[in-house]
Amino acid sequence: MCGIVGLYLKDRRMEREMGGLFATMLVCMTDRGPDSAGFAVYGNEPPEGWLKVTVRYSGGGYDWDALSGRLGRRFSCEARLQVNANYAVIAVPAAAAELRRALAELAPGLAVMSIGRSIEIFKEIGAPASIVERFAVRKLRGTHIIGHTRMATESAVTTDGSHPFSTGMDLCLVHNGSLSNHNRLRARLQRGGIEIRTENDSEVAAGYLMWRLQQGNTLAEALHAALGDLDGFYTFAIGTAGGFAVLRDPIACKPAVLAETGQYVAMASEFQALAALPGIDSARVWEPKPAQVYTWDRAE
Repeated sequence: MCGIVGLYLKDRRMEREMGGLFATMLVCMTDRGPDSAGFAVYGNEPPEGWLKVTVRYSGGGYDWDALSGRLGRRFSCEARLQVNANYAVIAVPAAAAELRRALAELAPGLAVMSIGRSIEIFKEIGAPASIVERFAVRKLRGTHIIGHTRMATESAVTTDGSHPFSTGMDLCLVHNGSLSNHNRLRARLQRGGIEIRTENDSEVAAGYLMWRLQQGNTLAEALHAALGDLDGFYTFAIGTAGGFAVLRDPIACKPAVLAETGQYVAMASEFQALAALPGIDSARVWEPKPAQVYTWDRAE
């Protein structure tokens, strides 16, 4: 049993409120996932041609300024740096593959959590309330955000095993459920060049979507294909640079609720996580149907 929450802002004037609204939603899911928690926040894009990388250091203090300087010299720029607890978000004018190679050479002890123009991922072991405080979630601003509270069933309680999972540019996935064919699918995806670092079945689902996108599918097409290729029970929330999507398996045994107003779209495993949102009393509230893809995207 895990908890999922997501908030997509249709009204950009609400961006300064996003962190506070989301923090309440995430903490409401504590009973569904006390082991660890995490979130992917979108927005605050760097200049055209630049990418952001979110990296984590699992030890004590780290000299982020020195790393930022080395990356700046590597890419002939003044790198942009933001530090949040034991994480840093660094932006440079580089392609994703170049940025990964530079980090592997300059800082092999760091874990890359996400790369993209918009996405930043933060996650750790601990109760959701502790994650909210650790990463100052209430102060966050952005266009949309997806979060997860985990009760581990398929793999160990580790930071790497917690959600969200990102397997490609600006893409992330959170999952409530269990996949029965993840071992076979993991081997297939790895042969196709998809990097999967953990034994978690949810990372396989994220990798599957990235593989489909690399084949030229749209996100909606990839999710429709997932209904035939992923065996098990699942409710997914997927984040992209432009928006987010929700999908439940054909049996839909894992709970989900959606709410939409003129200002936002919100999603959660239980309504209690939506109850404090502004305008919720007049929102359209519904349970997403089994095997139906729901998407919201600014590009559409």
